Amino acid sequence: MANLQIRISGINLVHPLLNASGILGSNKEGVNLLALMGFSGIVTKTFTKKPRKGYDPPIIIPLEYGFLNAVGLANPGIDKVKEVIEAAHEHGLPVIVSIGGQNPDDFAYLAGKAEEAGADVLELNMSCPHTPGYGIDITTTDKLLKEIASSVKSVVKIPVWAKLGYSKRLIKEAEILLSEGIDALVLINTLPGMVIDVYVGKPILSNKYGGLSGPAIHPVAVYSVYRVYQEFRCDIIGVGGVHDWKTLVEMLMAGARAVQIGTAIISFNDKLLVKRILEDLLKYMEERGFKDINELVGYALD
Repeated sequence: MANLQIRISGINLVHPLLNASGILGSNKEGVNLLALMGFSGIVTKTFTKKPRKGYDPPIIIPLEYGFLNAVGLANPGIDKVKEVIEAAHEHGLPVIVSIGGQNPDDFAYLAGKAEEAGADVLELNMSCPHTPGYGIDITTTDKLLKEIASSVKSVVKIPVWAKLGYSKRLIKEAEILLSEGIDALVLINTLPGMVIDVYVGKPILSNKYGGLSGPAIHPVAVYSVYRVYQEFRCDIIGVGGVHDWKTLVEMLMAGARAVQIGTAIISFNDKLLVKRILEDLLKYMEERGFKDINELVGYALD
């Protein structure tokens, strides 16, 4: 049987499938479900300094090609992160804690609290497209990107990942973050989008606009992973529309060392999703003569 173990920024994963931030990662019950599904690590929901209620419903719209959501970074606040971390560690799984701040000091504070609580990795949410003052709003200048990355790296010893969305500045943003010591990049976050009810004549989401996820953004995600890997040969975690062995292999061949799955967890509602993807992946690798998952990483560039 082919080897599926992968190593990213010093963290060993038994296989390359993680959940995406925002999917069942805010409480013990959600973590237990993700662990039972077979993910190799747990990515938490984005935690902020104080609890956030988020937006009023409707906050998610199912589409033929994915979902449009605007949750508003709803979370119980960083003081509750320890419960989530402990739940994942009970299953023997590494925990990637997603944090979201409004300035470098926020990120440094959150990073310190998460590490103190037992986080194995940090994921900096620098790309949420629908929460003013957070995410994409804080990556508008090179100076701010540098300050956030350096402030976090100066206060923690654990690996730090940064999650970016697609933009014309993607290569520049990646270069800045990597130069400041960021250990891996998570590519990509949801893309901004809107759905209008043509009978009412108004946007459906309470926030009017939100983030598009799922199959619709998969080619953009593959392109983003490919371009960043082509430029820097860095550790990348691919996100966007992965739902089967083929979309997983695309991400790996573009340069990702692991992937995160989000929309498929909700749309498929299949507790055997991870098992099915890995079984099909092993069949593909056997048929094509691949003996190690690492052989697939960046294969499309070789």
